[in-house]
Amino acid sequence: MNKTKLLVALIVVIAGVKTGNAQNPIVQTNFTPDPAPIVYNDRVYIYTGHDEDGATGRFVMNDWRVYSSADMVNWTDHGSPLSYKTFSWAKGDAWAGHCIHRNGKFYWYVPVADKNSNVHAIGVAVSDTPTGPFEDALGKPLIGKTIGEIDPAAFIDEDGQAYLYWGNPDLWYVKLNEDMISYKEEPIKVNLTKEGFGANHPSRFTSYEEGPWLYKRNTLYYMVYPAGGVPENISYSTSYTPIGPWTYRGVIMPVQGNSFTIHPGIIDFKGNYYFFYHNGDLPGGGGFMRSTCVEQFNFNPDGTIPQINMTKEGVRPVDNLNPYYQIEAETIAWSEGIKVSENKNIGVYVTSIHNGDYIKIRNIDFGSESPTAFTASIAGKTKKTSIELRLDHIDGPILGTLNLSATGGWDRWKTESTKVGRVIGVHDLYLIFRGETDDELFNFDYWRFLRNTD
Repeated sequence: MNKTKLLVALIVVIAGVKTGNAQNPIVQTNFTPDPAPIVYNDRVYIYTGHDEDGATGRFVMNDWRVYSSADMVNWTDHGSPLSYKTFSWAKGDAWAGHCIHRNGKFYWYVPVADKNSNVHAIGVAVSDTPTGPFEDALGKPLIGKTIGEIDPAAFIDEDGQAYLYWGNPDLWYVKLNEDMISYKEEPIKVNLTKEGFGANHPSRFTSYEEGPWLYKRNTLYYMVYPAGGVPENISYSTSYTPIGPWTYRGVIMPVQGNSFTIHPGIIDFKGNYYFFYHNGDLPGGGGFMRSTCVEQFNFNPDGTIPQINMTKEGVRPVDNLNPYYQIEAETIAWSEGIKVSENKNIGVYVTSIHNGDYIKIRNIDFGSESPTAFTASIAGKTKKTSIELRLDHIDGPILGTLNLSATGGWDRWKTESTKVGRVIGVHDLYLIFRGETDDELFNFDYWRFLRNTD
């Protein structure tokens, strides 16, 4: 490629990202490794880790986070309902976990460093809701007898039997009792054979590395896992039972994405199959600051999984968002510059807002009756700030501008309103933040459009 063509290609790529084609990683306000998705009440909930900003040379992980979506493109941040401090016996290392629903409860299995043994053990936290808060269910580890007690993944079979898989460098499982916090039989170590788990690893007998994910489709069970050493790919094996014997099927996702680790999760939602993983592609990201991504895929006719590559575009929306209800400001398809915070009074809210930062929300359905006004709840001390509303593009038509006044404090909230122009049908919406200073502008809790009939 000559220099002129290369320059044009770079401009197209940069413009594509800036104008909002990017959808992966799906969260830009925090680093969110190790996604564990579940479907509950027509929403997808993702339980992730949290790589702290600025981590280098080691994993700095103190809590876990929850996100949810009804349309696969706009993700609501539910904050951090669980940390290693929830477990009195833990001293740190909030690594990859997995949450599952049963009998009206949500059970979150997580590995943490045990104060007593100084190695990782698996605890279980429980909540009545998918977003917590979660509490330690046992007051002690659920699993903690061997080295390598990391990356738990729970699975409930159609006959009601629940399983918990985990392990690095070995693969273990245990049959859980119906209460999901105990078991009768001792954990079983899976026999890792070349036939079952491949043989492409520089220092181990098979390709298996860590992070197992058990999934069932029709009569086939899929064991999906990071593999092949460091950097990791994602491979998989299949069986006709949830405990094997396993047959190695190959690589799903090759090594990609600026991270030496990867972590899989598969769900079906609204008639589509989705493959979750993490990479290091956010600005400032890398092997110790990783972010959740998702791709849509279809199984091959013979039940095998095709090769899936990482994309910036991510997935298509499967539903529209109704703007005539209160929408949390932390419901985001894409953003630049902002962060989130939370407190007991407000919950999660958008903060660290500066001039030119923005939030994009996809597939808003304004219906056949145009809104007449836009309202937002904000708090801040900075004068002469505003929220600019643009349609479909960061430089698209201006629907309205909400001029804001200082409220007298970063935690003194006020609802402001403005009239808006005519719009009907389905559009993307950009909330672009403006101010006459380089300092923080305001905090942002929620927004809503109003019609004459509201």
